[in-house]
Amino acid sequence: MAPAALTLSRPLHLLSVASEMFPFVKTGGLGDVTASLPSALTPYDVQTRTLLPGYPSVLAAMEKVACRSVEFGLILGHAAHLKIGQVGGQELLVLDIPALYDRPGNPYVTSEGCDWPDNGLRFAALARAAATIGQGGLEGYHPDIVQLHDWQAGLTAAYLHYDGEAPLHANGMSRRPRIVQTIHNLAFHGSFPLTDLPILELPAQAAFIDGCEFHGRISFLKAGLFFSDWITTVSPTYAQEIQGSEWGMGFDGLLRTRTSDLTGILNGVDINVWNPAHDPAVRFPYVVGDTIGRLSNKLAFQAEFGLPQDRNAFLIGIVSRLTRQKGVDLLPEIMERLLVSNTQVIVVGEGERPLHRAFSALQRRFPRSFACHIGYSEELGHRLPSAVDALLVPSRFEPCGLTQLCALRYGAVPIVSRVGGLADTVVDANDAAIGRGVGTGFLFSLIDGATLAVTVERARRLFRENRKAWSQLQKNGAATDVSWHEKSIQYVRLFAKLAGVEIVEPKEPNIVRLSSAHASDNMRGHAFSGKRHIARKPPIPPSTHRNSA
Repeated sequence: MAPAALTLSRPLHLLSVASEMFPFVKTGGLGDVTASLPSALTPYDVQTRTLLPGYPSVLAAMEKVACRSVEFGLILGHAAHLKIGQVGGQELLVLDIPALYDRPGNPYVTSEGCDWPDNGLRFAALARAAATIGQGGLEGYHPDIVQLHDWQAGLTAAYLHYDGEAPLHANGMSRRPRIVQTIHNLAFHGSFPLTDLPILELPAQAAFIDGCEFHGRISFLKAGLFFSDWITTVSPTYAQEIQGSEWGMGFDGLLRTRTSDLTGILNGVDINVWNPAHDPAVRFPYVVGDTIGRLSNKLAFQAEFGLPQDRNAFLIGIVSRLTRQKGVDLLPEIMERLLVSNTQVIVVGEGERPLHRAFSALQRRFPRSFACHIGYSEELGHRLPSAVDALLVPSRFEPCGLTQLCALRYGAVPIVSRVGGLADTVVDANDAAIGRGVGTGFLFSLIDGATLAVTVERARRLFRENRKAWSQLQKNGAATDVSWHEKSIQYVRLFAKLAGVEIVEPKEPNIVRLSSAHASDNMRGHAFSGKRHIARKPPIPPSTHRNSA
């Protein structure tokens, strides 16, 4: 049943097209979002099916449930089957083409860290299948909206455009579904040679600027941005940033022309999954907002990484892709400045090989104050925010970020750069914010080593000198709504508008019902007195001024 906030006049059918989805396959926040958003939309009668590539891990999950297989003919020259079933509450459509997807490890790169040489064909096949399904090619299924996640799904919009209306009419559809391109990270374009055009079964006009061409190549993301009906990205600030030359990644001109069709909607997290009271990765469970109960996790985490168990140490955690975008390349040059005044730093993540070597060297150099885990770990990604005092996110740009949301909920104070979704979700603990009791973390604007070190010192000083204020930051963070609730409503309104589905707003009742206790008090005080009681007009309060944190 839909919450009272709004209902739809009829169910809305959403086809979500993605290259990853937790827990089947995940390399970053994209996998979390594609997994949690469908559940958040369900209460509003938005019925989501997710199309995924048939990686071994995805097919293995499908084999554990009752699913059906549909022959899907040739997709870009490859025989394809579509596996259809429900796994872990998710309605999945899995594109099974072994020649393209039956590979071990990371879905995008080889074990040596190089892109698979046929990535263009692999994700064009996913897009071609999505377009066919969107045109009614799966019997009995006519989606209202097709949501394309990042470049891997972007070419779907081009196929739907160039196919025209004939396939729709052949499958009993009066119009094509509305297309929403969602940008999770504009830095990745999905760029391939123009000579691939025939292999991808795109017409010659796709090679021009009013098609898929971008700087002399085919860009899958350009296709999605150009041919979609609407564009969303994952935070309001990032939606503004990408329309400028610094973070527009060459698409800023196109995005400015589409500014009226561009919306920034913050990501949320599944608060049932991210709950320290029930999270199996948390050593010592505690309720959200309990700043004392989490101390045992700090001591256990220090021991797990071979650091001295000291509740008074200022423990900083970093869980991140180890790349320049994330700003972690700044850490080796300033680590000696950070590891003062009984400070410890723990890093969890994987990424660029030079950074792997740099962090391993730091661990050898500072064995009692620095530790790292090189490699992806979902378990450590959950345990770290339950244990550290502060979570550091020094990203040069950050479309939304999920780690700071999880940190807020788990009582770890974020120290973040003032960009994208980080700026939208963390309230800086400056003096005014602390005085008003509204701060949740620490932000810095000039993204360099010196500014980062100064901001860490600002946080450390508050931790050392005013534990009451520090505890208030933790409680404020835990009280922050990091769920999907309000964000999913924004998606519902957008999808309904595009699909022409009416939103039925709840009517405000004109009768105020009192609780029985309140009603009894009123009756005792007034009902039998025989007198009319007129409430006194409250005094006018002195004028107040709102200060922004």
